[in-house]
Amino acid sequence: MATIPTKSRVRELPSDVNISGRNFGPEELKNLTKVLESGTLNCTKGTWVTQFESDFAQSYGAPYARCTTSGTAAIHAAIAAIDPEPGDEIITTPITDMGALTPIIYQTAIPVFADVDPYTYNVTAETIAAQITSRTRAIVVTHLFGNPCDMDPIMELARSKGLPVIEDAAQAFYTEYKGRRAGTIGDIGCFSLQQGKHMTTGEGGIVTVNNDMYTRRTRLFIDKAWGYGDKNPDHYFLALNYRMTELCGAVACAQLQKVEKVVGARVRNADLMTSLIADLDGVYAPALTPDSKHVYWKYCLRIDPAQITGGVDAFARALKERGIFSAPRYIQKPAFACEIFRDQVTFGKSGFPFRGPHRQGLPPVEYNIEDYPGTVEALNTICVLPWNEFYTDEDVRYIAEAVVETARQLRV
Repeated sequence: MATIPTKSRVRELPSDVNISGRNFGPEELKNLTKVLESGTLNCTKGTWVTQFESDFAQSYGAPYARCTTSGTAAIHAAIAAIDPEPGDEIITTPITDMGALTPIIYQTAIPVFADVDPYTYNVTAETIAAQITSRTRAIVVTHLFGNPCDMDPIMELARSKGLPVIEDAAQAFYTEYKGRRAGTIGDIGCFSLQQGKHMTTGEGGIVTVNNDMYTRRTRLFIDKAWGYGDKNPDHYFLALNYRMTELCGAVACAQLQKVEKVVGARVRNADLMTSLIADLDGVYAPALTPDSKHVYWKYCLRIDPAQITGGVDAFARALKERGIFSAPRYIQKPAFACEIFRDQVTFGKSGFPFRGPHRQGLPPVEYNIEDYPGTVEALNTICVLPWNEFYTDEDVRYIAEAVVETARQLRV
């Protein structure tokens, strides 16, 4: 266990919001210079985005990868590839970024939320099964914080029901489940290159496809459904321009060469952190999915409010005094409690796709907090620590010591 420090001096920690916690260097600059010297910034005429797609697919053992402008765009492309009918239902998690949910509505489907395991924070086969109806069209699983969902039973359930599975691996670069990389187990994998991810272009995303049925539609949707290379190309269906620029592609090519070391450093730091707080009562290290590799986008403490006075909020305030800016509860409320779902604020005043003739004969869409005990417990006990590949052992020990001291100060 970490030793209790005396009154600690605030330590400045590396942060992914600036260069202290981002690994940009001459490799990215060299690639960007080549792009600018070429004068070609659009990926339809350039080579960098195409190169990154090829390299990323190869690194993942995926047959196909396509870049997008964001992780949200990657999810949108995946939902569009599934092509739901108005009013169809897509099962997902209530603990996620809104960018992973609004694409469902934009493609005229309805998010249906499965409860999560209160310790891993992930959906399970059991919670998904409870939400399947005759209108279920697909399942989205989110590997939250870099810890994979228990995929074997989820895939068994999905195959038995004939449902495609989309993996949201935005926080899960190089996460592994029983020797397989997250994002390659389901039918479609979605990744984010946002500023704080394991590898970044500031904004950006990637889609991997393991199902031939969805490959063409994914590619088309990202490019206004224009059939580049077809004999008689046309705009085949409603779609958007989600193309990545060559500038982002050039940075991505350099970042891909570094991500394995980034993941390794985060895992090593996390292992040290876990060992330092192993004997602590009332504050617990992240729960790990068996036979898996957690890649620690963040390091999540579980705070037992029965043992820690003031629970996660008091704990986070105490850490902030030491310069550790954690996120108590991660998101302040389940996604379904946000106005967009609570009041069905979508297209004008229509309430579409939640309401309309396409839902005739079906019960109204309602989200009741009582149906999500795992979600409630998870959000009431989680304290999300920032995590970074540039943490030194001294940084990790500083964080661990602050956690230990805070736990002892607030113990009931």
